[in-house]
Amino acid sequence: MKKPIQFLLGLICAVVLVPAAGFSQNLEAFEEKVTEFTLDNGLHFIIVEREVAPVAHFFTYVDVGAANEPVGATGIAHIFEHMVFKGSHTIGTTNYQQEVQYINQMDDAYTAWLDEVNKLTPDSTLLDSLYADFAELQEQAGEFVVNNEFTQIVEKEGAVGLNAFTSADGTGYFFSLPQNKAELWFMLEADRFKNPVMREFYTEKDVIYEERRSRVDSSPFGRLLEEFSATAFSAHPYKNPIIGWPSDIRNTTIADARAFRDKYYAPSSFTIAIVGDVEAGEMRRLADKYFSDMEYEEPAPELRVEEPEQRGERRFVIEEQSQPIYVEGYHTVNNQHPDFQAINLLGSIMSGGRTSRLYRRMVVEDQSVLQIQALNGYPGTKYPGLFINYAIPNQGVDMADIEQTIREEYQKVIDEGVTQEELERVRTNTRAGLVRTLTSNSGIAQTMASAHVNGGSWKTAFTNIDRLNEVTVEDIQRVAETYIKKSNRTVGMIKNVEQESDDEMANNEEGE
Repeated sequence: MKKPIQFLLGLICAVVLVPAAGFSQNLEAFEEKVTEFTLDNGLHFIIVEREVAPVAHFFTYVDVGAANEPVGATGIAHIFEHMVFKGSHTIGTTNYQQEVQYINQMDDAYTAWLDEVNKLTPDSTLLDSLYADFAELQEQAGEFVVNNEFTQIVEKEGAVGLNAFTSADGTGYFFSLPQNKAELWFMLEADRFKNPVMREFYTEKDVIYEERRSRVDSSPFGRLLEEFSATAFSAHPYKNPIIGWPSDIRNTTIADARAFRDKYYAPSSFTIAIVGDVEAGEMRRLADKYFSDMEYEEPAPELRVEEPEQRGERRFVIEEQSQPIYVEGYHTVNNQHPDFQAINLLGSIMSGGRTSRLYRRMVVEDQSVLQIQALNGYPGTKYPGLFINYAIPNQGVDMADIEQTIREEYQKVIDEGVTQEELERVRTNTRAGLVRTLTSNSGIAQTMASAHVNGGSWKTAFTNIDRLNEVTVEDIQRVAETYIKKSNRTVGMIKNVEQESDDEMANNEEGE
């Protein structure tokens, strides 16, 4: 699973300079190479013929992320992502018919144990007995497992970059294969989504617990971001961690994962992008052959929760012995809102590169921070998210000084605006970011699939760049004034609090 901060930072980095006119030319060039079609069951394909090398990249994007998870089941989207790699009725097992019987019995045993665990006064003796029954059935189910068979098959045939991610907004599965192995991909990809098996489910949850420990519980940044999201959002599920709350991970059963898959993994939730040395007509034939019998299901339910307007500033402090970090965020808009691009450019003006305002002031001149970053769209962009600023202070710098400096720099934008030169610089860099992304099969596939899902067409990857040209310096000043305000702000920080000496503790006790 990609970390949200790393993913978002990647979206705003750029190193290549190109003229704006190049994008309309690129769009025309891509249109000649792109073939789109939708199967009768609703599954959408985007094929890009690109004869650079005899390979192809396959990207399956499912329009289902952590924001779609039911209450009490946070982390289930990520859990199911792991399950997709466990094979199917025919791959990953020596005898599926016997294996599934033990899987079902194992889940019943685990559910019985959970029921007792969640009682106000659980019976410890009964708990031990119930867990022993579960563990025995888990061991018996494991006797039929062929470990990592799906991965071994594709890697033996030359697959590279086999991976997946779960974000707040969606889930992606991807890898590259030699061009002449395209039919193998169709066969295996259709099979694992049509016939998923919750194989090694509870063993895999142990892996997910370890991911949570390393990325959140043992990471100062992870702990801060988790607390920050939970504080900034009141109603919207963006408040929940993508990896899930510990008790929800524990309480998720195989039956829950199956129900989640049946409800949200409808064919119409899938967009598959294939980019490389392929022939569109052949890809259409293979899509019909392997995916057309994927049963039509009603589209996944739309998320209708709306975050209410924030009534005032929210603040929290984590006091611990670790790296101090400061973060603040402001509720903004989703990626289809007219203000979205202006807010993106505001973030780049403030922290995008060595000549940006916050970097120049805080890293170069004041030397108050080691790192400063502003970015829009945390933790997602499909729904209204947050424009955030985070800073890692230099040793001995007070958090109040960090906060005050950031305030001053944004107030200058509100009062005085930005220059046309600043706007042109970040606009050029943002355009260059797309150019760099579109130099690889994987970048093209992921960009186009995401654009189709979020904007209704792969072409929005290009038209969104055109929207940048419409942003004015007055727009930058206006969005700063509209969104960067105290009543809309959430502030969080980790403070490295020194331990009290024994004498100080004794004096405090005497005073009491």
